[in-house]
Amino acid sequence: MTGGDLATRLGPTIAPDPRRVIVKLFVPGEDAALTRSRAAAIIDRIVLLDEDTRTELLQATLRRFSGRHDDLEATFALHHDAVRHRVPRGADLSPSARLLVGAYFSHEYAVEAAAVCNPSMVPHPDQSGLGPGQLRVAISLRQIGEGHLSSIGFTSAVLGPGTGLVLTDRGGALSVGRHHPTHHRRDLLAAGLSDEAWDNEVSAAMLESLPERFDDDSFEQAVARLPADLLTRATAQRTLEELRRATRSDYGVTFPGDLPLDRRVLWPATAAESNGMEDARFVQIVDAYGKPSYQATYTAYDGRHIRSHLIASDDLRHFEITPLRGPASANKGMALFPRPVGGRSLALCRSDGETIGLTTLDGNNTWQPPVPLHDPRRGWELIQVGNCGSPIETSHGWVVLTHGVGPMRDYAIGALLLDLDEPHRVVAELPVPLLTADSEEREGYVPNVVYSCGGLLHAGAVWLPYGASDTRVGFARVPLDTLIGAMRRGDTPRRRAG
Repeated sequence: MTGGDLATRLGPTIAPDPRRVIVKLFVPGEDAALTRSRAAAIIDRIVLLDEDTRTELLQATLRRFSGRHDDLEATFALHHDAVRHRVPRGADLSPSARLLVGAYFSHEYAVEAAAVCNPSMVPHPDQSGLGPGQLRVAISLRQIGEGHLSSIGFTSAVLGPGTGLVLTDRGGALSVGRHHPTHHRRDLLAAGLSDEAWDNEVSAAMLESLPERFDDDSFEQAVARLPADLLTRATAQRTLEELRRATRSDYGVTFPGDLPLDRRVLWPATAAESNGMEDARFVQIVDAYGKPSYQATYTAYDGRHIRSHLIASDDLRHFEITPLRGPASANKGMALFPRPVGGRSLALCRSDGETIGLTTLDGNNTWQPPVPLHDPRRGWELIQVGNCGSPIETSHGWVVLTHGVGPMRDYAIGALLLDLDEPHRVVAELPVPLLTADSEEREGYVPNVVYSCGGLLHAGAVWLPYGASDTRVGFARVPLDTLIGAMRRGDTPRRRAG
């Protein structure tokens, strides 16, 4: 049996659409190798225009671009506020002139002009209006635009009945939502300081002064209460800046309730993710009372460093973002289990860059060094292996979709089976790839890649969204019994947590 026979492609695909644009702040000069803002000179030129000319320019801009964006004037007002310190003193700009300033400091950015790839799939919050055998799913997408800058987008689809899959239309203006501060957790701040080796007397005094949950104002009040002797220490100000940087990595994003899921974009909002939010692995979590919610890990990239961050949401409309802490979070590819196992919160990871591991969250909210689960061993995965999303719970055990990298950096998707109660035990594995790039999928932004950030089980089958050559998204399906039957049992060493 070949990998192509095992997983059946379903036909519909998602291609990158350059018409999907957002409006970003644009400061001429700051995109150059030698940064020198030209903001003051541009505003001086706008001030010199007569009011009729400014009004005409604004109206022409609104006519050209308003149909592509919701409430464009509000965005122009925000961008004016971002540069208003450059407006000459004494210049009394009219409301339309201020909006025109905002227009000159704005530009469109095509969020998926280069690629759309690396999807994950979870049950949608809205399951209304479906027929027998159908499931509405929410699909996260890695969107890549100019400068290889990644953001997180969404779409939806209906699975079933049978092998049916119908994608939702992705038309309409996009929104990055309303960003707002959130309450920070003292225990996560403490874990982060330990990660970054900023545990000293200043940080210890701050942690002692802060409540378990605090906001930015409470933080600054705690700074004001620090003893003067501590503030004069050589490392004091640097420590406080590190503390501020750590707390600023927490934020919330809220979208209007009537905005369709496919028009919501999670856009980089902090220094830690300034060069991209990559490969979100969403999973639905159901608590002890049966209430569902969503969590996802993603890779935050600042241009030099990568780190795993967490997204939490009850409804895929309001999102809370926080960094993850501990040795296992220092690399790409964390994927959360959908429920505690044996009273422990678990995740898959690849902290060494090439081996799938199992990590546990300790009482200090720190992800511990992982126990190895599966290392490169077969020809199609000798370079490295990693997970393709969160484990899928079945009566046979936890199904883990994997990716492996072989000769010519050729990616393939495989599968492992973990014991349901002792997931540190690999009880079976697929000896051949489940899916490899076919002749059409191997061409793209990054050739010869198939990669997923998470599938799900529906109607007795594993449904797998996958990125093809970091360019487009395809879908495949394999009956669970077929997958389990093809796995080879008993030839994988048992691994013990320790």
